[in-house]
Amino acid sequence: MKGYVVAIFLSSIFLYYVLYCILWGTNGYWFPNEEMKSKNNVKNCFKKPAFASLLRFPQFYPFLCKADFVKVAATYGTNNFLLPYGVKTFESYFRSALSKLQSCDLFGEFDTVPCKRCVVVGNGGVLKNKTLGAKIDSYDVIIRMNNGPVLGHEEEVGKRTTFRLFYPESVFSDPSHYDPNTTAVLVVFKPQDLRWLMEILIGKKINTDGFWKKPALKLIYKQYQIRILDPYIIREAAFQLLRFPRVFPKDQKPKHPTTGIIALTLAFHICSEVHLAGFKYNFYTPDSPLHYYGNATMSLMKKNAYHNLTAEQLFLKNLIKKKMVINLTQN
Repeated sequence: MKGYVVAIFLSSIFLYYVLYCILWGTNGYWFPNEEMKSKNNVKNCFKKPAFASLLRFPQFYPFLCKADFVKVAATYGTNNFLLPYGVKTFESYFRSALSKLQSCDLFGEFDTVPCKRCVVVGNGGVLKNKTLGAKIDSYDVIIRMNNGPVLGHEEEVGKRTTFRLFYPESVFSDPSHYDPNTTAVLVVFKPQDLRWLMEILIGKKINTDGFWKKPALKLIYKQYQIRILDPYIIREAAFQLLRFPRVFPKDQKPKHPTTGIIALTLAFHICSEVHLAGFKYNFYTPDSPLHYYGNATMSLMKKNAYHNLTAEQLFLKNLIKKKMVINLTQN
């Protein structure tokens, strides 16, 4: 009888341990590490967003974490897709890069606001002379992308940046653009992007082969500021939001979402209200400014074979029409 009770007791302890690991998302350690504590402490908003119906997994955590990388990839099928939509065949690359990062936190530990108003700021020329800077800076979360500057354009686009999505060819290298309050989010499109990040982090000479233009040779952000976007977000943007085909005809180049649409998809997962600025493009006037900065014109967009900008503009128009998002640069 005594042995029977001991067996039940030990079985109970084992069951508790298994459930504990599952709930906390650990890799088998008795206590969850700090990374998992931060991930599980994210405050969920109980207010249903206007865009909730677009998402299959509204509470999906958008950044990769080294502690549960394998588990999350298997749970959401990311291990079944090649880049940029998954981690298949490049799991070791991701694990190596994640091992060098200091954090996968979404927000700071003192950020307790569950329902966040967010603005996704594109780089479109429509922002010129709009003086939306103060308005943009009033949001809880401000998401920007690539090398769209705030320095020298504060009146038009504001000063603050919460998240900046980038890839090696599009990130700042000039330290004058450094912001200690920005979280820099790497969007991985190809294996070279992970190799580049590893070389940056360990101080190795950058191999520039395999990039469509010369990547940044140094990163102005500190190690604690860097995150890696889960490829599931890119896959969701392509297949669920833009409805791109899984396989393109042989005579067509595969199309992928722009960083802007990927940033919007990120916002859908972390915000309760999403506004847009700088996403409108005028395809009918090729000499009009492409960006709110620089001298590039809309004529460059005709040469782009990697994205389907028409599909993206129609998607955004539909979102605005259904009042799922609000466009600050409508006119």
